[in-house]
Amino acid sequence: MPLDPQFRTVLDTLTAAGFAGLTGGDAPTARERYRTLALSRRGPGFVPEPVAGVEDTTADGVPVRLYTPMQDRGRAVVYLHGGGWVVGDLDTHDPLCRRVANELGAVVVSVDYRLAPEHPFPAGLDDAVTALRWTLARHPERPVGVAGDSAGASLAAGLALRARDAGLPLAAQLLFYPATDPSMTSPSVRENGEGYFLTHADMIWFLEQYVPGGGAGIPEVDLLTADVAGVAPAVVATAEFDPLRDEGAAYTERLAAAGVPVEHLSGAGLVHGFAAFLGVVDAADATTVRALDSFGRLLGT
Repeated sequence: MPLDPQFRTVLDTLTAAGFAGLTGGDAPTARERYRTLALSRRGPGFVPEPVAGVEDTTADGVPVRLYTPMQDRGRAVVYLHGGGWVVGDLDTHDPLCRRVANELGAVVVSVDYRLAPEHPFPAGLDDAVTALRWTLARHPERPVGVAGDSAGASLAAGLALRARDAGLPLAAQLLFYPATDPSMTSPSVRENGEGYFLTHADMIWFLEQYVPGGGAGIPEVDLLTADVAGVAPAVVATAEFDPLRDEGAAYTERLAAAGVPVEHLSGAGLVHGFAAFLGVVDAADATTVRALDSFGRLLGT
């Protein structure tokens, strides 16, 4: 189907404001650019979705933000924000984490993991493992899942591998438009690599910062070559007009071939990053809620 008309308006507005891509300059410049973009989506009258509580603390030395839902259903989720492993922080993903908490009735542990290039692979993933262990110890009575978007989804998938290998009881994983193939050779990269928010050039730059040399053969980065047997059940959500669309779908197929319960939700008419446009694009809201509902069924009660 064609690009969602609400997203067409969003993309035209971003292009006119000089946000045709996510990168440009060095890492600090890219971070400030991304943060400005994330905060500008909220508008002057923005009111955060209410939750029962928000607390900034540390998980064995890793900065985290804890969200308590309005109606607690006895679940917990470790959330890993997107941003190409280089940009993004607790504030840029605050609205999404509030939605995750309330939609799932889960305590959400949003992880402020270390960013590249100052802290390349595996620093961010190591922080995610620390946060997961801390969450499991803090909430032994709750099923614990991991969720993430974009690079955060890639980290979440890598965390699922680490959890399997360490025998950690990870209940489920939710991957919004994950990066799984550092070769970036799928047809969707060619089809959607320009003009749809995330560009092919952005992905090349992000990957160079995160894994100098490309990451080929590293299971937690080159996920399409990883042994995924025995990882936690998964929900994978992709977007039709996303350069990462095909590698997300291919990762779904790899999980299914390994006997992992997995559901793939295809976001018709949507672009990369759609879960960050809650309240702006109706179809983004609907697809995000569908993904969270599926994830909630895997977590159980």
